[in-house]
Amino acid sequence: MARIELSEVEIAEMSSSGGQSEAFFDLGMKYSIGRDVEPNMVTAHKWFNLAALSGSDRAKEYRREISREMSNVEISEAQKLARQWISLN
Repeated sequence: MARIELSEVEIAEMSSSGGQSEAFFDLGMKYSIGRDVEPNMVTAHKWFNLAALSGSDRAKEYRREISREMSNVEISEAQKLARQWISLN
C-alpha cells in the first residue's frame, strides 16, 4: 500500500496558507477513487477525518458516504490511524 508522508515543513506551509484541510480532503479523494494509488477506504476515511477535523464540511459528507461501504473494524482502524497521525504531527 502506498503511503504518503508529509514533512513538518509541508504541514506548516499548509497550515499557514489555510490549505491543510483542502490537502487532507484531496488525499481522501485520491484514496477513495484510486487516483494514482490503489483505492483504500481505510486510508481515505483517515484523510477525510483529518480534513473534517480541520473544518471541511465536504470531508464530513464524503467520510459519511464511504463509511456506508466499510465495516466497523475498518472504520475503527481509520480512526486509529487518524489519531496516530495527529499524535505524530
